Amino acid sequence: MALPALRLKKNEDKRLRQGHLWIFSNEVDIRLTPLKSLEPGGLVRVQDAAGHDIGLALISPQSLICARLISRDSEANIDSWFFQKRLAQALALREAHFPTPHYRLVHGEGDFLPGLVIDRYGDQLVMQTSTWGMEKSIPLIVEALERLLPGSGILLKNTSSTRALEGLPEQVEVLSGAVPEQLEVVENGLRFRVPARSGQKTGWFYDHRANRVRLRDWSKDKRVLDIFSYVGGWGLQAAGFGAKELVSIDSSQAALAQLRENAGLNGLADRVDTRCGDAFTVVKDMQGQEQFDLVILDPPAFIKSRKHLSEGVQAYRRINQMALALLKPGGLLVSASCSHHLSRDMLLEQINRGASQSDIPLQLLAEGHQDLDHPVHPAIPESAYIKALYLYRAMRPT
Repeated sequence: MALPALRLKKNEDKRLRQGHLWIFSNEVDIRLTPLKSLEPGGLVRVQDAAGHDIGLALISPQSLICARLISRDSEANIDSWFFQKRLAQALALREAHFPTPHYRLVHGEGDFLPGLVIDRYGDQLVMQTSTWGMEKSIPLIVEALERLLPGSGILLKNTSSTRALEGLPEQVEVLSGAVPEQLEVVENGLRFRVPARSGQKTGWFYDHRANRVRLRDWSKDKRVLDIFSYVGGWGLQAAGFGAKELVSIDSSQAALAQLRENAGLNGLADRVDTRCGDAFTVVKDMQGQEQFDLVILDPPAFIKSRKHLSEGVQAYRRINQMALALLKPGGLLVSASCSHHLSRDMLLEQINRGASQSDIPLQLLAEGHQDLDHPVHPAIPESAYIKALYLYRAMRPT
């Protein structure tokens, strides 16, 4: 059956030919391609203004990003074998670089599968789809995964807020095999258990693995504060690298209970103190009472969209300024952001403003990015979202 054509306006093909995968609704010639007549999640043949094929895309006609290229071969058969080939390529990259099967297996656009995320926890896979196209491709993807990684449990964890932009409902469902309530992660020599169904995102954040291992050089015999700790990914690794004391702050009692369990798994329970509450409030109450050698600040995204940019920027400045007040001279602040609307330069500017207002001299010693299981698509800046800055609180120059 012939696929419907998605005809672009004049010159709107340039960005696609340079490697981008997204098509915006205002780039479509709606006289020739009435978007509302197309079925969400369907496959379309993308054409330039002259009618020349560019490739195949999955359509989301009601969204600002109305289509995403899935293949540059306009004759490709988008079946389970197509997905298996893409998944096998992603798997080979991870298997070549990670000693254990704990990583992000598919990172959306970075693995040329826009709208799809799969995290691997040994024999368990947690999958998220965020577009109509990937939603309707779930049976094909599951079939491909069952051939590629036979015996794996597959959990669909579709609770991301980005699904609302596509008009997709939330859903949590086991698609294949059996998936236990707790998943296990091995990272940088430590074991962690994470909640499969109730945890944040897919349960774990693999994107900061390479940044967390850097704590090895800064943790020994140090007193560490981990703000927005979740289940201990940052703080417990600092403890595992030799920190003498860890104070972890999170708003979730369940997350802190899991953190304490993870501390016990690694023989670190006697070094851990947890404090539950809003991070801004807890940190404010600690001002003038406590100080730390190492402060880790990895908050959730304060900027969900451009309309939240101004208030989000202020939140980053406030929490970094408050964190610096708890850092001893000669100590290290690790400040991270997962907001792709907040650039590295913007984050550094807000930290510097807060430090200047508090008369705290800083030196930027190192920077980190997302690990290689989160590949960046060179044409899509949004696929590079992780920032980690390592800032040294210097002695005040005279």
